[in-house]
Amino acid sequence: MHLNDREKAMLDGAEGPARQRAMDLLVRYGSALGAERLIAVTNVAGTWSSTTPWVQADLDAPDDFDTIFSRFNLDSDDTVETPQAVVSTCQLIHGIDTRNHALQGFSREKAELQRKSEEFFGRRGVQWASTCTPYQVGNVPVKGEHLAWMESSAVVYANAVLGARTNVEGRESTGAASITGLIPDFGLHITENRLATHRVRVEATPETMMDWGLLGYAVGEMVMDDIPLLSGAIPQPRPMHLKHFGAAAASSGGVEMYHIPGVTAEASSEEEALGGRAPREERVYDAAARRRAFEHINAQASNRSVDFVMLGCPHNSIEQMWQIATLLDGRKISPDVALWVHTPRQIRTLCDDCGYTAVIERAGGHVMSDSCPAINRATPPGTNVIATDSCKQAHYLPAITGKQTWFGSLDHCIDAAMTGRWNGDL
Repeated sequence: MHLNDREKAMLDGAEGPARQRAMDLLVRYGSALGAERLIAVTNVAGTWSSTTPWVQADLDAPDDFDTIFSRFNLDSDDTVETPQAVVSTCQLIHGIDTRNHALQGFSREKAELQRKSEEFFGRRGVQWASTCTPYQVGNVPVKGEHLAWMESSAVVYANAVLGARTNVEGRESTGAASITGLIPDFGLHITENRLATHRVRVEATPETMMDWGLLGYAVGEMVMDDIPLLSGAIPQPRPMHLKHFGAAAASSGGVEMYHIPGVTAEASSEEEALGGRAPREERVYDAAARRRAFEHINAQASNRSVDFVMLGCPHNSIEQMWQIATLLDGRKISPDVALWVHTPRQIRTLCDDCGYTAVIERAGGHVMSDSCPAINRATPPGTNVIATDSCKQAHYLPAITGKQTWFGSLDHCIDAAMTGRWNGDL
């Protein structure tokens, strides 16, 4: 890789041992990718959380945060002092909701360790957004801005909707980027790599959140890790629709970028999205494809006796929380069902002030933040069958938890919470 004078100096240790190790990591990483240089990033979203059991393994002290950062964020066997971040840096979703840790099956000591971790890294410039949707709580990069972000659903939203530039990074590369302001120049940082490769003609018009999730799930299976251009019967989407579309496409496939002419940041037209090239492949999303996606995502579920309903993946927006509270107002969920509603901690505070939290709790539900069952593998005791409005959770939970999982609309899920039965269908 070609390094400039400052980068060479950092690699030689001129800015301290932590940045030296970060540069060594980035150079090894970039060389493996075939990158010729590093580029400056102005925004990093990763994970510094230190309460996950595998992070705690073999530590002499659970709050040895310098060792945790050295080992897991810098790939360093030697412990170095954690320096200040040099660019805007935020923590994504992690393992424990410290307000509801007991519900998730975590001890008070584990919750206190999480709080200590937040204070330690917070003093070093890590902003604890604690969500898979940092763009919902103020971290909204602009078109053309180079980022180093983890979390597939956040990355696809940043690339497609906002027009910022990032690949799906890992804990190590984001940790190194946070203290150097650098990342290898490859993949979606490069303009020509952001052009559409496939065109998907949409004939089954997406209208509801479930529709957008199914569209994303089908498109992800069609294109895998390529870049789709959607054309045809597409109404103006809301941000929450695009959030669910991208998360679903990144789960069934590996989509990190997509284009919708007149909607997404780099697709004022099909011509712009394709860069003047013909698409490599043409596909169709019709009623039959929609049905196939629905049946595929529900293929591992057969027991219609639901005992856990999970809402909010990616984390719910304030509008979604209002919708849920409206559907639950004055009602009671079945005593045989647990309902967890997930939202960023900042939005949960807003829900507290708006009265939405109280409505959900009076109905028997719980408002959770900071994590989700796909991350912490926490489900209520006795859970056998899960219902969710998230394609992403329905895709991953059967493998992660070993539980049957139904996917459907918000109305389907609220009905399951009330009755303990899954009645959802297209």
